[in-house]
Amino acid sequence: MPRPHPKEFRDDVVAVARRGEAPIAQIAKDFGISDSCLRNWLHAADVQDGHRPGVTVNESAELRDLKRRNRLLEQEVEVLRRAAAYLSQAHLPGK
Repeated sequence: MPRPHPKEFRDDVVAVARRGEAPIAQIAKDFGISDSCLRNWLHAADVQDGHRPGVTVNESAELRDLKRRNRLLEQEVEVLRRAAAYLSQAHLPGK
C-alpha cells in the first residue's frame, strides 16, 4: 500500500481542483494521483467544511474514543458483577 500523501499536499490539490480551472482527471494526472483519489479528497474536504453531510475527522476521533471508553466501562461492570456473585455465594448460611 502506498504511503499517504501529506495533509498540506492534499489541501493544495483540493484547492486547485476547487478553482475548477481544469477537469478533475487533468488535475489528478498533473499531481500524480488517481481520479478516484482526488474525488475522495474533495468529498472529505466538503464534509469537513460542512458543505456535505457526513462525519468530520474530529467527530470520528471522538466517536472512536467514546467507543473505546464504553468497552472499558462494560468490562469493569462485568468484573464487578462477577465479584458480587462470587462474594454473595461465599457468605451463604449453611456452608
